[in-house]
Formats: sequence, C-alpha cells, structure tokens
Amino acid sequence: MSQATPILALDNVSKVFGRADNPVYAARSVSFALRSGRTLALVGESGSGKTTAARLIMREYQPDEGQLLFRGAALGKADKQSIAAYRASVQMVFQDPFSSLNPAHTIQYHLERPLRLHHKRLGRAERRGLVEELLARVKLDPALVMAKYPHELSGGQRQRISIARALAVNPQVIVADEPTSMLDVSVRLGILNLLNDMKAQLGLALLYITHDIATARYVAEEIMVMYSGQIVEWGDMESVLGNPQHPYTRLLLSAVPDPDRRFAETSADDELNRIEVIRRQSALPQPETLQVGANHFIRPMPQA
Repeated sequence: MSQATPILALDNVSKVFGRADNPVYAARSVSFALRSGRTLALVGESGSGKTTAARLIMREYQPDEGQLLFRGAALGKADKQSIAAYRASVQMVFQDPFSSLNPAHTIQYHLERPLRLHHKRLGRAERRGLVEELLARVKLDPALVMAKYPHELSGGQRQRISIARALAVNPQVIVADEPTSMLDVSVRLGILNLLNDMKAQLGLALLYITHDIATARYVAEEIMVMYSGQIVEWGDMESVLGNPQHPYTRLLLSAVPDPDRRFAETSADDELNRIEVIRRQSALPQPETLQVGANHFIRPMPQA
C-alpha cells in the first residue's frame, strides 16, 4: 500500500457476539486502511464477516477490541461534532437499491435530504441545483428522474440514485456493500465504471465488499480475503489472485468457472478433496502474519 496516511483504518478490531463462555467472533483482529483514490476489495463467502466490517466502519457496531482510526486519530467516544464530520465523510452504498430508498418519496426528496441535514444554510434553488449536478454526475437526466418515485426506475437507475445520495455530502470514503449483486448482469458494468470514475475524479477511498472476485478485480487495486471473521490473505490484487498462497484463497478461486480447465481436472486437485479440513482449520485463530511478496501477506493456517 501507499505510505500516505490513510483516511480511515481498522486497527486490530474484533467484534464478538454470544455468551462469554461461547464467544462467536464476527470479526477477529481485523486491520486494513483506506486511502484516497484507491479501492480495496473485501472478498469472502456469505457469513465470512464482510458486512460486520462494514457496520463497524459505519459505527452501527462498536468494536470489542481494537480501534477505528479516522485521519490518523482514534475515533472512540468522540464528541458530537467529530461524529457529525465522520458521518459526512464516510458514506455507504447498500446492496439492495430498492429497500434502501423510501418508496413514499420522490428522487428529488432522497437527494435533497442529505443536503438539508449536512448543509442547512442552502436555499431551495441551491439545493435543486446541487441535486441536478448529482444526477448528471451519475449519468441520469434530472428532467426525467427528479419527480419520479423509486418503483418507477430500473434497478440500475436506483443504484445510481443511491450513489448520488452518498455523494451529496462530499464524502472522502465510500463503503459499497455488494452494490451490483442484485442487478442484472447487463447493467453491472455501468455501476462498476461509475465507481471507478468516482474514485478517479473525486479522489475517494473505496471499500468494495463482494463475493464476486471478477468484479473485485475490475474495480480494486488491492484485495483482502475474509473467512470466519479473519482476513486470511491480502495485498496487491494481481499478486493475490495470480499467486494465492493461503489454501482457503485457492478454494475460493476454484469456485470461479475457468473455461480453460475441465471439471474432471480440478476435482482431482488435492485441496479440493480436503475442503472441509481446510475450512475447519481456516476458521481457527491465525495470529501470525507472513509476508510472501512485495505487497502480499497471509495468516498461515494452523496445522492439523
């Protein structure tokens, strides 16, 4: 990663649920940093802890261990002014663009609301002008969509509205949680291109959460592979995907269809015959960190 100070970072953060005698780690000693103009992909199967990491960043959860750093300072129990600044700087784009929009209100209302909350001195004409700019930025025609309701738009259009709403308060960080998983394949590329444009033009730091390695590779420079609440492998995108060193990462990649390999060939691989063993061992605490490349790290899996 770049040596520049990150905008936001998780420092050895853990989140625990359940009873004290039977704790369930939704996140275990998770550390990563988000930097301006770069995208970090957080990849893993359902239940791996990806959304828990997002909720920790959005302060829906408080960490049980470790700390959240914002512009190099621990956030902790910050004052109201600092929390307000943080909420404006860190915005989220949700998985379902329909349920994240209120069906009773127009698109204009959805985009004006964050402006009313965070820029209270703006007049009506100024707010309308900013809404039109936001819609143009996400490549929607203001004249066609401002007066419409969410159900009158396509899934891709609704997700563009969600992105425009996130941009309304001039954030520094966008957390995108599976932003294309509920969209038709035909419109996913447009949303991914839009995220790439935002990163380049606005210098945003982007955390892209997904189970889809192909889309992660398209938008991110770096990747983290998560399983059972732990980051098991991370680093440069091409290094991790081109030369995966953790057995779980290799299992995850084996689930991606490869037209150059027949199923009979892959099913004979030793690791594919040890799936449950690898998954069980990967779920155990892995405190050690091993550097395996210039920007490529793993947590070595405990031996059986």
